[in-house]
Amino acid sequence: MAEPILRAISLNKAFFLGETIYAVNNVSLSVEPGEFVVIMGPSGSGKSTLLGLLGGLDRPISGEIVLDGARYSMLNENGLSGLRREKIGFVFQFFNLIPHLTALENVCLPMRFTGKEQGAITDRATQLLDHVGLSGRKNHRPLQMSGGEQQRVAIARALANSPRVVLADEPTGNLDTKTSGEIAHLFKRFNTEVGQTFLIVSHDESVTEYADRVVHMRDGRIVGIDDHRGAEK
Repeated sequence: MAEPILRAISLNKAFFLGETIYAVNNVSLSVEPGEFVVIMGPSGSGKSTLLGLLGGLDRPISGEIVLDGARYSMLNENGLSGLRREKIGFVFQFFNLIPHLTALENVCLPMRFTGKEQGAITDRATQLLDHVGLSGRKNHRPLQMSGGEQQRVAIARALANSPRVVLADEPTGNLDTKTSGEIAHLFKRFNTEVGQTFLIVSHDESVTEYADRVVHMRDGRIVGIDDHRGAEK
């Protein structure tokens, strides 16, 4: 078994609303390099909160997260920001593209903080847009594109800095059934062809068809894991 690229160890996240509500309750999870893991669960099960903790967007009240050997508890905010920039790609339900930037400019954006030369940045962004099937749309702004096209731009942007892991929060939740299937297939293509590690939160059962493992959450806890590794897909 490969050394995990991402580990959550006894994570807890609580909110105090007259009483203590645990959104994430003693969760431990390991993700291996090149895995395609999907987290499922009803609304309020804690899956998006867990993804935010794993992405360093929020801090747990206890427990530890380790990404590529880096322990989150040992990092200050600048260190955590650097880790997110260099090693994590994010894909969100509502795309979170910058509306006044073109598709190409949106994909270039995360690379502008890495010290790369502009020519290399543009070449990488152009290559990624080609890989997601948008070579003819690179000069279009988000409002000139369909939801599926915007999500393809968001995926290209998430991959711009060759992250160790891509975290996706309901990436098909704002799309029709056909487009959702195309986006799920695109995730799996990057997973298969370049070994990209994905951890995806979803309500969409069709996304689980591509998963190596499906993690089920309820009431802030992991209540089961379906292991599809070795099964035909």
